[in-house]
Amino acid sequence: MTLDITLSGQACGAFVRGVDLTKPLVPAQVAEIRAAWLEHHVLAFPDQPMSDDNLEAFTIAFGGFGDDPFIAPIAGREHVIAVCRAADETAPLFAETWHTDWSFQTHPPAGTCLFGIDIPPVGGDTMFADQHKALAAMPEDLRTRIEGKQAIHSAIYAYAPEGSYGDDDQKTDRSMDIRPSTQAREQGVHALIRAHPETGALGIFGTIGYIIGIENMPQTEAWALLGELQEWQGREEFCYRHKWQKDMLVMWDNRSVLHRATGGYEGHARMLHRTTIAAYS
Repeated sequence: MTLDITLSGQACGAFVRGVDLTKPLVPAQVAEIRAAWLEHHVLAFPDQPMSDDNLEAFTIAFGGFGDDPFIAPIAGREHVIAVCRAADETAPLFAETWHTDWSFQTHPPAGTCLFGIDIPPVGGDTMFADQHKALAAMPEDLRTRIEGKQAIHSAIYAYAPEGSYGDDDQKTDRSMDIRPSTQAREQGVHALIRAHPETGALGIFGTIGYIIGIENMPQTEAWALLGELQEWQGREEFCYRHKWQKDMLVMWDNRSVLHRATGGYEGHARMLHRTTIAAYS
């Protein structure tokens, strides 16, 4: 098999054709897709009328399921989450700030899969930021200040009872089944600059939000540095804006990119199903 790969023309990302994801993948197909994924960081597979069974099988082929805390799976599934918004929903937009999925975990997921089911005619793009390119182009002064630093990650500001998706958010009309917990206050530590576990390429891992501090650095100083770093990480020249289609699967490498949601589809419903790919071992 030879995949038909079309580059996005932006900082990262590619469209993949020439494979049917409604059928089981053979090892050669998995290897070819993985190679493209590692090279381009974000892969979009258009015109794939996949079921949840197909989505789960695809996820298993690329490493199995990651642990998804704080968001309940859909009925009848253990690992499929609905990323949804009703046409008349007024709750704040979900996941609109830069982040790497579940970076606070000891072993964060290698990747995320998101499948388009109900796609609005306007808006709802997903933004990606290539953190290998962001590091390579970083000014020497900023790189010197983050080199060797260990970042403290936590979901406290998002999913703790006092967080943005906590007790107050539960009183809104949010469609997603978010489950805040005191477990979100737990912390994990990862290097700000780290080698990709499969390619060895250096990149920035995570960003302010799930990163709440830096080891051995006063909090005021850490916040200032993290804020400056985030401004650099999301610069336009490192970004890819993905436009969704119905029956499109997108997989991205959490070890290589940040991502965030965008709005602009008020008055339209949006539904996608999501799985995470377990950490590479």
